Amino acid sequence: MAAYIIRRLLFMIPTLLGIMLVSFVVVQFAPGGPVERVIAQLSGADTGAGSRIPGSGQGDFGARGAQGGSAVDASTSKYRGAQGLDPEFIKKLEVQFGFDKPAHERFLLMLKNFALFDFGKSYFRDVSVMQLVKEKLPVSMSLGIWMTLLTYLISIPLGIRKAVADGSRFDVWTSGIIIIGYAIPGFLIAIFLIILFAGGSYWDVFPLRGLTSDNWAALSWWQKILDYFWHLTLPIIAMMLSAFATMTLLTKNSFLDEIKKQYVLTARAKGCTSRQTLYGHIFRNAMLIVIAGFPGAFVHAFFSGSLLIETIFSLDGLGLLGFESVLNRDYPVVFATLYIFALIGLVVNLISDLCYTWVDPRIDFETREV
Repeated sequence: MAAYIIRRLLFMIPTLLGIMLVSFVVVQFAPGGPVERVIAQLSGADTGAGSRIPGSGQGDFGARGAQGGSAVDASTSKYRGAQGLDPEFIKKLEVQFGFDKPAHERFLLMLKNFALFDFGKSYFRDVSVMQLVKEKLPVSMSLGIWMTLLTYLISIPLGIRKAVADGSRFDVWTSGIIIIGYAIPGFLIAIFLIILFAGGSYWDVFPLRGLTSDNWAALSWWQKILDYFWHLTLPIIAMMLSAFATMTLLTKNSFLDEIKKQYVLTARAKGCTSRQTLYGHIFRNAMLIVIAGFPGAFVHAFFSGSLLIETIFSLDGLGLLGFESVLNRDYPVVFATLYIFALIGLVVNLISDLCYTWVDPRIDFETREV
């Protein structure tokens, strides 16, 4: 197993390299960029997400840098909207954003820095990217980890119970509730919960925004725990319903497939009780497909699945940070969040493989290729 883990860790290097290379190439052909963003802000044409960021836009250069000197000819400038701006100002912007270097040099420099977890500084925020990630990471970790944990803790036992009681009244009613919950988008559930329980129109039970209260520092340790989960209750419920439905039905169908197989009949013929057959024989085979979906479910919950929920509940996490950075063409933040997402996804995928051996010790990765 140790040799397999080492191979998988080494295999992460070319995988990360490929992900970053493809993303870097795509960005080079994307319309607009940080220089165009500054030009648009100077001309008053910027309506993107960055226009709402305090102190964003012009970096170390103000509008005064765009005046004086010879104007840029629109027919010769490679930037849209640069007509009438000083060429020296445009060159300073290129130096500031690193576009005075060829693309391959910028890519190699980025790889070198990322290998040392040096993500540089945000183009439009006067703060390092690592500091931004540290500020947003607790929110995404809270949403992703608790949602995934609760989803698995509830869905697996419920799915097993539904498989054992297939066709019963319990199975039919729970399936109806699950399907209805799955059909309603998470953001609509979030709005519904706010209306009901966050002072919208009925009860004011839960807070509407933030991960902690304003008096967090003054609370005792047990009050901090209660306050933390008090703020997380509504976002977690809104996020987990669709994942809960998917995981429950996946678990049920997986166990149903195994229950119908010949080895189950053999185990029962040998005198095994229903509980011994279910947990001693069926469980480890049926759980393999559930474990296989763990990396995708975790990464989705950790990042992309939390974007709308973060917005609705004013939770400033990595999902919202990455989305706004794409709109703002804040490339250091975009590539840093992509690198972190990919790295965490690869590590979770490795952990998922290790869980296979925990559920079914017969699986031996030592004899397999990566």
